[in-house]
Amino acid sequence: MRPVPPPSMLDDTTSPVFATAEEMPAWVRDTFIDADSPIHNPDHAHLRFADIGFLWTTVGNSKKGRRVIGQCETGSPQGTMGKWSRARAEMQVKQWFGHVPDFIITLDAEYCRECGDAEFMALVEHELYHAAQDVDALGAPKFSRTTGRPVFVIRGHDVEEFVGVVRRYGADAVGVRAMVDAANQKPEIARVQIAHACGTCQLKVA
Repeated sequence: MRPVPPPSMLDDTTSPVFATAEEMPAWVRDTFIDADSPIHNPDHAHLRFADIGFLWTTVGNSKKGRRVIGQCETGSPQGTMGKWSRARAEMQVKQWFGHVPDFIITLDAEYCRECGDAEFMALVEHELYHAAQDVDALGAPKFSRTTGRPVFVIRGHDVEEFVGVVRRYGADAVGVRAMVDAANQKPEIARVQIAHACGTCQLKVA
């Protein structure tokens, strides 16, 4: 069965607006990272060595006029912060997970409760694709000289374009041919495999 947000989080207005999704790391590893899984994705092989913390949230979020339902960030606070602000942020992360993970993936609890299995799996994998291993100037994976572990970074999207531009000028002109070709192929993940991984009855598979 796929993990679900705790009912009290959505039904009780006094519940915390963030809660650790304790079942998610094992489910993600068993579903997408384990080579023996029927829907194993080799693109996530580097995440065998990653420590990923997951959070449910009831806080609404939007960006550029669109609802945000998932977000992947590095575990250590990023950006310009003072010493106290950084220490406070790290303390909160440690209170959630007991340590600072390599990545934190936050999921919209309301969306995850209502969406179908295919949508849930697509959301989780979308965020996993952001959790990348850094590469050197030659494109080779980077590893830490001190620990030997992969050097992790946040990866941007492969494609960011307007449907209208693609419609007017074509996939080749705007550099999205690979995405269009992938969309025109039969999905790699079949309905029966989704049911096996998630276990709910109603599938909203396009």
